[in-house]
Amino acid sequence: MDGGGSGGGRSALDEYRRRTPRSAEMFARSRAMHVNGVHHNIRFFEPYPFVARSAAGSRITDVDGNEYTDYWMGHWSLVLGHAPGAVAGAVAGQLGRGWMHGTVSEPAMALSEAIRGAVPAAERIRYTSTGTEAAMYAVRLARSLTGRPTAAKVDGGWHGYASELLKSVNWPFDAPESGGLVDSGHVVSVPYNDLEASLEALEAVRGSLACIVVEPVLGGGGCIPADESYLRGLQEFARRSGALFILDEIVTGFRLRYGCAYEAMRLDPDIVLLGKIVGGGFPIGAICGKAEAMAACDTGPGGPGRRRRSYIGGGTFSANPVTMAAGAATLRELGAGGAGAYDRLGAMGARVRGGLSRALGGRAAVTGTGSLFMVHFAPGGDGKADGAGGPPPPPPSVRSAADAAACDTGLLRRYHFEMIARDGIFFLPEKMGALSLEHADGDARALVEATERFAQGL
Repeated sequence: MDGGGSGGGRSALDEYRRRTPRSAEMFARSRAMHVNGVHHNIRFFEPYPFVARSAAGSRITDVDGNEYTDYWMGHWSLVLGHAPGAVAGAVAGQLGRGWMHGTVSEPAMALSEAIRGAVPAAERIRYTSTGTEAAMYAVRLARSLTGRPTAAKVDGGWHGYASELLKSVNWPFDAPESGGLVDSGHVVSVPYNDLEASLEALEAVRGSLACIVVEPVLGGGGCIPADESYLRGLQEFARRSGALFILDEIVTGFRLRYGCAYEAMRLDPDIVLLGKIVGGGFPIGAICGKAEAMAACDTGPGGPGRRRRSYIGGGTFSANPVTMAAGAATLRELGAGGAGAYDRLGAMGARVRGGLSRALGGRAAVTGTGSLFMVHFAPGGDGKADGAGGPPPPPPSVRSAADAAACDTGLLRRYHFEMIARDGIFFLPEKMGALSLEHADGDARALVEATERFAQGL
């Protein structure tokens, strides 16, 4: 990647290599042992990702001593910032009492009581270690309850690596996402924010439809909020057809408000998936559902029996006491901050989105809501749209993953890499940004100013 264009003579690539020799050395070691050197596909970027040494507040520091203002924030999971004192204290206290019990623990009850108090649909909860598992189990539960095989999702919707929903994640949406998938024939994909086309596709599978799974903000697909009318239309169809309506709030749960985004949208899901923030930075996934639906996975004496049950086992490390303690401490901190904490995050997010839009001068659309944001450059957004040197095209309208895929993702990758190499600002290239309560107005101004410099170099 050549990131030249802003900042003078040395290219961004040269500057990055100059600043990160220790990361280059260590990543070469990692690549010799690990698949592509990483343990989550999206964490790799050219020429190599820096190797982190520590993180605190809104900052992350690499092994070469470079400090970055972090907008990736641990896959968007750290709304309190890195290593907040309240969570660190709760974890240290739990470590003194043991960190793997393999039985019922009091911290799990504390976390579940907090979730139930904030998420009306969470009448019963089952924890997993990842959001992927939570989504996988939710589809299994829906198929068990309805006796039907088909799950519906949206184009660009990311619900983890589980085979049940690993379809139509990346453009082109009709291409297979992976080898080894055997379930894709039982997954139908619909266009995000296009209710008429979605209902037409759903109608074609009405008799076999077990569930509709959708994010209220399309995260990996472009940081795109759903229209409330779109989500209500999907929910109504699910009710009429006897399917379950499942909201994936793994990203948005406790990120936009204390609780889930769906409550502000007047929705009534059968199942809500949580993760990220409710684990306080530790591994977690959670299936939260109405008691009637969740009864199907009860394998106890009062459960439905082997022939009718939905086997959802969790896993060895599900509801481990360290994760539960960290999650409970996180929700206590967020609850203590009240609406004011979310108001501050939302106001800062609005300033960032507005500032980036102004800095890019019509070259890009900026999507998001609350503390989430993402830039989408117009095709030819570097001002080279035509050979006559005419003005750059207007910013795109981005309402779906297809719209996001049509934008200039190469320029977005360059923009994010230049932020890393020149400005000490970390986005995982091509992914949306997230603010935490540790970010300050000065961080937002620095981001906008760096974006202005980038725009001047186009």
